[in-house]
Amino acid sequence: MADNKPSPYPQQQPPPGAEYPPPAYGGPTQPAYPPPAPPGYPGYAAQPGYPGTATTTTIIHQQPTAVAISAIGFGESPVAMSCPACKQSIVTATTYVTGTLTWLACLGLCVVGCDLGCCLIPFCCDPMKDVVHICPSCGAQVGVFRRM
Repeated sequence: MADNKPSPYPQQQPPPGAEYPPPAYGGPTQPAYPPPAPPGYPGYAAQPGYPGTATTTTIIHQQPTAVAISAIGFGESPVAMSCPACKQSIVTATTYVTGTLTWLACLGLCVVGCDLGCCLIPFCCDPMKDVVHICPSCGAQVGVFRRM
C-alpha cells in the first residue's frame, strides 16, 4: 500500500525554462573520450587530424667523443717527448732511485743468510732500481719507470 503522505524532503524542480547541463562524456551527444587540450595548456601534444596542429620530428645524433691519449712508454733509456711543464721538445734525462724491487732483493738476501753486508748489493746495481725521467730544460719530473 502506498501512503500519500508528503515527503519530509521536498523534491526540487528546476524553474521553467532552465537548461539542463550536458550529459557526461560517453553520453549520446559527446565523444567517448575527452578532446585534446588546446595549444598552450600543459601536457599539450600535437595530434594529427586536428586543425591548427603541426607535427614535427626531432632527430638527435650524438657524436662520439674523441680522446687523444699520449701513451709514452717510459723505460730505462731516455725518451724523446714534449715536456708538459715547459712545452719544449726534449730528450729526458734519467736518474736511478731506490724502489720496491731494491728493498725486496735486500730482504731476500737477508733471509737467505747474506746479512753481513752482502744484502746491500742491490742498492749498488742500477738494474734493481727505478728510473726517473726528468726534463733537462726545466727540471720537472715527467715520468717514472717502476720495476715493481
